Amino acid sequence: MKLSDMQCKTAKTADRPLKIFDGQGLYLEVSKSGSKIWRLKYRINGKEKLLTLGRYPDTSLLSARKKTLEAKMQLLEGIDPSLEKLEKKQTAFLEQSHLFRNLAIEWHEKQLASWKPSHAKIIMHRLEKYIFPDLGSYPVNQVKPMVMLACLQKAEKTAPELTRRLKSYCSHIFKYAIATGRAEIDPTYGLEAALKKYKKGHYPAIDVDEFPEFLEALKGFQNRITRQTYLAIMLLMLTFVRTSELIKAKWDEFDLEKGMWVVPAERMKMKLPHMVPLAKQTIEILLELKSMNEGNKLVFPSPYESSKPISTNTILMVLKRMGYRGRMTGHGFRSLALGLLEEKIGIPHKIADRQLAHVPKSSVDRAYDRAKFLNQRIEMMQKYADCIYEWGMN
Repeated sequence: MKLSDMQCKTAKTADRPLKIFDGQGLYLEVSKSGSKIWRLKYRINGKEKLLTLGRYPDTSLLSARKKTLEAKMQLLEGIDPSLEKLEKKQTAFLEQSHLFRNLAIEWHEKQLASWKPSHAKIIMHRLEKYIFPDLGSYPVNQVKPMVMLACLQKAEKTAPELTRRLKSYCSHIFKYAIATGRAEIDPTYGLEAALKKYKKGHYPAIDVDEFPEFLEALKGFQNRITRQTYLAIMLLMLTFVRTSELIKAKWDEFDLEKGMWVVPAERMKMKLPHMVPLAKQTIEILLELKSMNEGNKLVFPSPYESSKPISTNTILMVLKRMGYRGRMTGHGFRSLALGLLEEKIGIPHKIADRQLAHVPKSSVDRAYDRAKFLNQRIEMMQKYADCIYEWGMN
């Protein structure tokens, strides 16, 4: 006797699983917990097998009968419906693994051991923001050059400085796909010819002639900021290191008796240690900071969490509040210092540039970069500090 939908809906069992047959090997299996699953019992090559057709009521009685008919048709053609179902499942899984988004995540995970966590996070954020919305659901072997170009040109409108990096990330992903047998070509090849050339602008910095006015403004603003922040700006001005190199400074990097600060390689952009000669005025500032934060390893501990340094935006926000938004940044002190040293103090470019930690092209020079022109740089840094204090910091 055929089942009715009402029988399926009201079927219950208390002690052991219950099987309610519909005919042609189709039955509804009711478990003790109350779940109901459609199964089809069939024979192929003299062997009895079971095929799961779905869970009731997600799979209705009508749908279960339709699936039974399809399975019977496969059996007539000599096809095992269980194997056919398994093959479809595996194919669907492979298709998912071939989607650009899933392949990109797989590639990203392979690189984690060689990347810093922050770098890995930035790359994934960029892929999620600029690439996945357009390419994420594409099978990787179906991404054609024109599709790839359209995605990059869309990103180019809002993030022109990132477009070529995005292209590079995608190229690595496609090369990984080729290496793992899931793609045959890299559709990013040659697309740089169709992208705009982006020239990164310099960090805003005031002119040399504006410097005395800036010093007066800073002196007048010091009562509106913390003493530590004021001294941080002074140190950035006197040492012209990068902002991140300054705020993460630790006391064990300084030798105040010898007047030298060695910024470790891991904090330098070019991954080489950098020697910063300390003028007398600079040492006085450092001694004041040390007395303010006695016992702390950090030169500039955060007021909110003393085990961490102040924010990289601290100095930038002060410059904005001073009225220098778009005209001056922490990084701008580097180009300002170069101009002052060359134009006002008469220091040769090769000496001033070396103090900026710009890496020489020659590999031989790189090896001796740490101490190159060190005596001249020591003299230069004192002259530079003297001029700054003479111009407006007395």
